[in-house]
Amino acid sequence: MEILWVLMALAMLCVVLLPVLRRRRGAVGLVPPGHPDAADPANYGFALEEELDIRMPGPDQDLLEVLDLVQRTQDYRGAQQLLAGTEAESERRWQRVQAFAGAASLELQGRPGGVGDTPGGQWLRVWRAEAPKDAGGAAVHAEFLVQQAWRTATPGTDDFRIIMEEAKSACSEAALLAPGDPIPYIVELSVARGLGYPREEFEQLWLKILDRAPNHMGAHLAALHYWCEKWHGSRDLAYSFAEAAAARAPRGSLLAAMPLFAVFEHMPEVNLVSGFYQSEVVTKAVHGALHAVHSARPDDPMQAHVRHLLVFFLVRGERWAEAMNQLIVIDGHVGALPWTLSSDPAAEFAVYRALAVAGYEANGGSPATLPQ
Repeated sequence: MEILWVLMALAMLCVVLLPVLRRRRGAVGLVPPGHPDAADPANYGFALEEELDIRMPGPDQDLLEVLDLVQRTQDYRGAQQLLAGTEAESERRWQRVQAFAGAASLELQGRPGGVGDTPGGQWLRVWRAEAPKDAGGAAVHAEFLVQQAWRTATPGTDDFRIIMEEAKSACSEAALLAPGDPIPYIVELSVARGLGYPREEFEQLWLKILDRAPNHMGAHLAALHYWCEKWHGSRDLAYSFAEAAAARAPRGSLLAAMPLFAVFEHMPEVNLVSGFYQSEVVTKAVHGALHAVHSARPDDPMQAHVRHLLVFFLVRGERWAEAMNQLIVIDGHVGALPWTLSSDPAAEFAVYRALAVAGYEANGGSPATLPQ
C-alpha cells in the first residue's frame, strides 16, 4: 500500500511539472523553467492557456453572440429565436440547449439572490413565465434543473431527488409541447441515471429517442453513462451498447467513435501498466474514432467532442503526430471530455498540448512539417 501511495504522489508531481518539457531525439522529459529545450506550443499558433474557451467543445459564433446578449441584457428573446431557428433533431440544438441551461445555472450559482437582490439566471424564469408554450424555453428549463441537481446536490440525497423529480416533470411538459422533438427525452436520460430508472423504463425512454433521432451522437453519449459500471450497468453492458451503436452507424456518422468513450469511462483510476494505451482494445477504439472524424461532415458539431478525447488517448499512446493533427483543428476550445472533469480544464488541456508538441518535436517534427 505504501508503494502505491508513493507512485500516486510521483504521478501527481509529474502532472505539475509536465508543462516544462525537455526534448531530445525519441524522448520526452522534464527540464527546469526557461530551459532552451522546452517545447513551445505558441510556435504552432496555438492559443494561450488564458485564452482557451472552457464553455464549448468547438466554435459556435451564433451561440456565443446570443449568450453574450442574453447575459448582458437579461432578455431571453435572443435565445428563444436562436433555438426556434435550429433544427429540432440536430446535435447543435442539443448543444445550444445545454449551453443556455448551463449559463443560467452558473449565473444562479454566482448570484443566488437574497433580500432585495435579483438572483442570477432570472432571464430563464421570465422566459418560462412569458412564453410557457415555447418548446425551446421548456427544454432549456428542464436541462437547467438537471444541471442544478448535479451541481448543487449529492446523488442519493433527498435534495438531489427532489430536483430530479422536478426535472422529470419539466421533461414531460417539454415533450408535450413538441411531440417530435428528441431533446426533452435526451434531457431525461440524465434524470434516468440520477434517479436510477429500472432497465425496462430506461429502455422505453431510449426507444422514444431512437424513433425521433436514431443517430444522435449526444443522445448516445448521455445513454452510455447509464450503462456504465459506476452507475446502473457494467463494463460489458457499456461496451456492448457502444459497439452496437458503432456497428449500425451510417456512413459519415460519428457513432463509430462510441467505443472510445466506453473505454474512457472504464479506465482504472490508477493505471500502472505503461502499455495500456497501446493495447488492442484501446488501439481498436482509437482507430474507430479516427475513421469517424475523417468520414464525418466538417461542420458536424460533435466532431470536436471526439477529437478532444482522441488527443487524450493519442498523447497517452505517444502517437504525437496524430495528436497534433487533432490539436490544430480543436485548439481554442476545451469544453469537452476529458478536460471538463478537471477543476481547471484549460490547464489540463494545456498540459496534454505541451506534451504533444514536445513529443512531436522529439521525433523530428516542427511547425513546417505539420499539415495545415
